[in-house]
Amino acid sequence: MSGSLLGNLSYISRQVTATGAPRLFRTRVAIPQTLLNGQKMTQPFSSAADTTVTCELDVHVIVGGEPQVTLPAAFHYHCADPYAVRLSIGATSSGTVDWVFALSLLKMGLGRPVGEGNVLVSPRRSSHGPVVRIVVRSRLGAAVLDMMASPVAEFLDRAEELVPAGTEGHHIDIDRIATLLLTADE
Repeated sequence: MSGSLLGNLSYISRQVTATGAPRLFRTRVAIPQTLLNGQKMTQPFSSAADTTVTCELDVHVIVGGEPQVTLPAAFHYHCADPYAVRLSIGATSSGTVDWVFALSLLKMGLGRPVGEGNVLVSPRRSSHGPVVRIVVRSRLGAAVLDMMASPVAEFLDRAEELVPAGTEGHHIDIDRIATLLLTADE
């Protein structure tokens, strides 16, 4: 495995303070999560115009044969991209490591092992209760991410409140997508 992926995760783990208990909140706009003097800064909002669901939690990361490290992470869901979820790992001045994958993969992965290719999701049991394991792979290597299942399930419930199953197509801006496709080569 290339040392590049391991180097990124090791670099992040030395600069990040643990976030503590999982928190779930909705925001009107995606607000960057940053650390300022060791404190996580967030700006939760709640209104009828909410378009994003965010869940902050700790993930236990294993890369290669290295010891496990605990890093802050956040799941993000935005109604403008109703079929996808973004998992951001770490929060440093140099940024996060982001993975975007199907929301349905995360939903199904709470109950049974699913996935092919770059993202695999499966339920597990630990001494602390149900856990979700996400394996992310790239040409640089793979990382195993374990997190408590309850905040993930709450996140998925909130995402479904925002965009009920079967209504996803109503939230896609076809004109914006067409414009992006038509101007991609420019």
